[in-house]
Amino acid sequence: MDLATAFRWTAERYPHRRAVGGPAPMTYAEWDTRTDRVAHALSALGAGPGERAIFLLQGGEPLATLHLAAQKAGIASLPLSTRFGVDELAYCISDCSPVLVAVDETTYALAAQALETVERPPTLVWAGAPGDQPRGTASLAAETDRARSGPAPLPPTESDISVMLYTSGTTGRPKGVPRTHAAEFHATLAHLVQTGHAPGEVTLGVMPLFHTMGLRSLLASVLAAGTWVPQAKFDADASLDLITQENVSALYLVPTIFWALLQTGRLDEATSVRKLAYAGASMTPALAQRLAETLAPERFVNHFGSTEIYTFSIGPDSAAKPGCAGRAGVFSRVRLVDPDPGAHPDDIVAPGEQGQVAVSAASPEAFAGYWNRPDADAKSLRDGWYFTGDLASTDEDGDLWIAGRVDDMINSGGENIYPEEIENALAGCPDLDEVIVVGTPHDKWGHAVTAFVVGRPGVDPARTLEKVEAYARGASGLPSMKRPKRIVVVDHIPKSAVGKILRRHLASGDFSSLAETTGTAKR
Repeated sequence: MDLATAFRWTAERYPHRRAVGGPAPMTYAEWDTRTDRVAHALSALGAGPGERAIFLLQGGEPLATLHLAAQKAGIASLPLSTRFGVDELAYCISDCSPVLVAVDETTYALAAQALETVERPPTLVWAGAPGDQPRGTASLAAETDRARSGPAPLPPTESDISVMLYTSGTTGRPKGVPRTHAAEFHATLAHLVQTGHAPGEVTLGVMPLFHTMGLRSLLASVLAAGTWVPQAKFDADASLDLITQENVSALYLVPTIFWALLQTGRLDEATSVRKLAYAGASMTPALAQRLAETLAPERFVNHFGSTEIYTFSIGPDSAAKPGCAGRAGVFSRVRLVDPDPGAHPDDIVAPGEQGQVAVSAASPEAFAGYWNRPDADAKSLRDGWYFTGDLASTDEDGDLWIAGRVDDMINSGGENIYPEEIENALAGCPDLDEVIVVGTPHDKWGHAVTAFVVGRPGVDPARTLEKVEAYARGASGLPSMKRPKRIVVVDHIPKSAVGKILRRHLASGDFSSLAETTGTAKR
C-alpha cells in the first residue's frame, strides 16, 4: 500500500469527517482536494516522480499538506530541521540533490544563505504568505491556484521513496534515511496497534515532521480517519489550550514536552486525554508517575525505536512498569548481543546480562540503508541486523530495560557506569527540574560521573547545589562508586529540535556553570 492511495481511500470513506483541527479546519474531502492541487503545483515547479524536494517550513498544516501532496505526486519528501545551521543545510542540499527547496518566513534567510554555497542550487520556492514573497523565488500559492484538481497521473508504488529524514547530526554529519511507502505504511499500522490509536482519534500534531514521531502522528491520524490538530511551534500553554478546545484524546510526545506540560500546573485540565505514548528519549520513573496520577490514562506506552526502523520494542504499561521498554513490536525482532563494537548478531548474551540492542532489518518498518553513506551502513547493518547503539538488559519477565547508549557509557576508575541509572536515582530529588549525567575528564578517575542539574525557578543556584548534594549522599540510594563526583548547576540542558539531550555539548565543556562542587575535575 502506498500513502497516496491510503489517504484517498480514507477521504472516500469519511469525506465530511474533520481531518485537520485548530483555527483553520478541513474535512477529508477538502484536504484531499487541496493536496491534489498542491501535488500538481509541485510538478509544475519541476518536481517529477522519483525526484526529491526539500520542505523547510516551520510546521503545522502547510508542511503537512506539502508532505501529503508529495506522496501523491510520487516525489520523495524531505522535511528538514529548521534548526540546522547554514553548513548543515548546505551539506544536506548537496547530498540529496533536490529539485526544489520550499521555504517560509522563518526559513527563507537560512536557505538563501545555504544555497549560496551549493554548486548547483535547486529552485527556491516560497511557501509562506503570498504578500511576503521575496524576489527570486517561485510561488507555491500561485501554482496551486493555477493547478487542476484530481489525482496525479502516475501514482507511486509501495517501493518508491516516500520520505527521507536526516538524522540530527548530534554525533557527526547528518545521515539521510530514505524510507519507502511500504515502510511508512507498516510503521503507521504498527503505531495504531501498539498505542491503541482508535478510529476517529483526535491527536495533537506538535512533534515536527522532520522527525519520525511527527510523521507517525500525522499518518496514524490519516489512516484512522481521525483529527490531526496542528501546532507549528511548541508552547506549553498554547498546547493545553488546543488539547482542551479540540478534545484531544491521544498524545505522542517526547518526555521533555510532557514535562513542560506538567510544569504549567494545568495538565489536569486535559480531561479528554485517554492515551499517552512517548519516544525519542527515556522517561524517568518520577515523570511517568506524575503523568499517570494527573491524567489516569487508559494506555501509557513507551515506544522504543528510531528513524531507521520505526519500532524496536514496546513497553505497553508505563504506569505499572515505568521506564520499561517491553518486548519487540508487532513487526519487530530484537536480540541483545555482545557489547563489543564488532560483535556478530549471533553473539547473544545470556539472560539478564547487558548487551547491545540489535533489531532485524527484515522488519517491514525498516529502511534499506543510508543515503550515500556506505561507511554508516557498514557500522550499523550486519548480516541482516541493525545495530542501534543502545545498551539494554532483560528482567525476570523477559522485558527490556535500556541502560543508555554505547557512546554515553562512562568509564570511571576502570568501572563501566551507565548515566540513566544515576539520572533516574537523582530525578527523585524535589529540588531540581532536570538532571543529565555525563563523564567529564578527571585526573584520577579518567572520567568523573558529573551531574548537570537545572534547579527550580527562582531558587539560588548555590541552594540548589546544596540540596542536590545532600540528596545524592542520603536519599538517592546510589552506592558511593556511582554517586556524582561533580555536580554542576546550569540554567538549561542543551537539546535538539525534538528534545533529545545533546550530551556531547556538556561533555566537551560547552556550558556555563551557575554553581558547582569543588574538586579536581577538569573542564
